[in-house]
Amino acid sequence: MLTVFFISLLLFLLLSALLFKFAISDGDFTLTSKRHVKREEIEDKVVWITGASRGIGEILAKQLASLGAKLILSARNEAELERVRKQLTGKYAPEQVKILPLDLTSGEDSLKEAVEKAESSFPGVGVDYMIHNAAYERPKTTALDVTEESLKATFNVNVFGTICLTRLLTPFMLRRGRGHFVVMSSAAGKTSAPGQAVYSASKYALNGYFHTLRSELCQKGIKVTVVCPGPIETSNGSGATTSGTKFSSEKRLSAERCAELTIIAASHSLKEVWISYQPVLAVMYLVQYMPTIGFWLMDKVGGRRVEAAAQKGNTYSLSLLFGKKKAA
Repeated sequence: MLTVFFISLLLFLLLSALLFKFAISDGDFTLTSKRHVKREEIEDKVVWITGASRGIGEILAKQLASLGAKLILSARNEAELERVRKQLTGKYAPEQVKILPLDLTSGEDSLKEAVEKAESSFPGVGVDYMIHNAAYERPKTTALDVTEESLKATFNVNVFGTICLTRLLTPFMLRRGRGHFVVMSSAAGKTSAPGQAVYSASKYALNGYFHTLRSELCQKGIKVTVVCPGPIETSNGSGATTSGTKFSSEKRLSAERCAELTIIAASHSLKEVWISYQPVLAVMYLVQYMPTIGFWLMDKVGGRRVEAAAQKGNTYSLSLLFGKKKAA
């Protein structure tokens, strides 16, 4: 058993070395082999984005507008959506960009009304791409310290609202014989994420639902791309970054690169993609293909990662494996 363990660990180290050597450092092997967006899959298509008022959603809107997509932007804050719309440039932007305020926790009747508005936003065509980007995340805490309020808030947005919106929109896509869901999940939905138990659970739930949905409906024209980013540097809409100085020692991929890779993945109809710098990518490969070793590693860093978060340190550092706490 020990021999198998050490062989697996050696394979992991070799995999990590290969990832670094060939500079495949911000996406999985399949994703990085697709070097460019297939513009013909995006141009003139209707793309509905939730969580579009800031962060990755805002950057997706900018890049998709420049590619000639017809956009519907949704979030709770209508003023912020208007701010984003005014900044867009492209074939249909900003004049023909539609603003559709949306609260994923508002209930089925409200979501049904939103779907009907989205479907009628552009005469003669419905929604081609539904990008589920809206998400709720609380600061890192232990699995036992999660409150009932935080549990419900996370699942209401990340799971229940997203699934309900999908269930209401899918029949329109089925009638047209085509439709594509792009789901912004997380690396936390692929491996254990100490300090993010509830957020991780919500992303595992999304992965399970949407992969199943694709398997059930792919022969009827429904596509699904699940995107699993690691730590991303995003803006809060005012220009300030979400990491700020709080986690300044963490190496985060830019929101611009994450959005670019997401659009590449969707335009090539990839089923699932991983987007991150090292060491997150290597850990995801390890958990996927050598789970015993992968989970052993996560168990080693679990408690230390929670402590690092409490001390505003680097929660993605390899030093956590060796017990070194690195302050920001």
